[in-house]
Amino acid sequence: MAEFDTISKHLIQKYPDDFASFTLGRGDVEVLAVIDTEQFTVEARQTDSLIRVRMDYEEVLVHNEFQTTDSTNPPMPRRMAGYIGRAIEHHGLPIYSSVIYLRPNAGQRDPGFYVQEHLDYEITIRYRVIRLIEIEGQPILSAGHSGLIPFTPLMKPPEGIASDAWLQQCIHTARTRPIARSSRADYLAGMVALSELVYESETISNIILKEGIMDLLRESSLFQHLTQQSREEAREQGLEEGIEQGIEQGIEQGIEQGGRKRAIEDILDVLEIRFDLPASHPLSARISAIEDLQRLKQLHRAAIQVSNLDEFERMLDSTT
Repeated sequence: MAEFDTISKHLIQKYPDDFASFTLGRGDVEVLAVIDTEQFTVEARQTDSLIRVRMDYEEVLVHNEFQTTDSTNPPMPRRMAGYIGRAIEHHGLPIYSSVIYLRPNAGQRDPGFYVQEHLDYEITIRYRVIRLIEIEGQPILSAGHSGLIPFTPLMKPPEGIASDAWLQQCIHTARTRPIARSSRADYLAGMVALSELVYESETISNIILKEGIMDLLRESSLFQHLTQQSREEAREQGLEEGIEQGIEQGIEQGIEQGGRKRAIEDILDVLEIRFDLPASHPLSARISAIEDLQRLKQLHRAAIQVSNLDEFERMLDSTT
């Protein structure tokens, strides 16, 4: 999920006011600094996102952790306890922590707290759970909060509006905002990439063509960075030539590949959650090698329905 982490952290660095107000639920917040954020380079690694703000005449930290799926190893409450504890130790300030779940089915079982009750020593650490699918998207879109606009396709659409119409409305709003062309290009590149978490590749591609934003996407520094990141990852795996060919074929093929990648991740996530399938298991490699998107969708349904891992493996063998 490195690309989604990169997009989220990039937007926080550029628009910290929007994220601080969004996660705190109030607008009277003065941003003082963004602390320990990732450098916008291919060497970036996952770290806490901390914003130092002044609220009610007091300096506090706002911590946002982005998640595409449920964290099981370790569980999210334990991870958050570690993040929060280290931030308190290092900065000595009150901290307001949130986990922002991007995918609609993620975060449903996150209790929003870590509790230790052992030998009469009780430790309780609480944080806010924000599932974007539960946030009304239209007010965010209408308010024009720059840093949040790329996330609106992942939010709840207005009642009576189909999902593809909502995505087009979000993209159209981003495209027509009265801002610098470079910023608009980054909005759209981030929005298109994040939309892959929810929407079918064909739907995204059709809307890109309708809105006529292909050239604008290619201009985006964010898109160029993600492309470079893909090159570096491919070079490490000896696949650079294939990546270069894919880039030359344009963004549309990239979107299609994004759908395949998402489908593989969905299957592995389900198998990890239901059956504790480790990344090193041979099944993971077999699933990752599948090219047919339709077959991957069938296997995703199977992963949800089967009663054990052996049954899933038999189904995988039967579809080979």
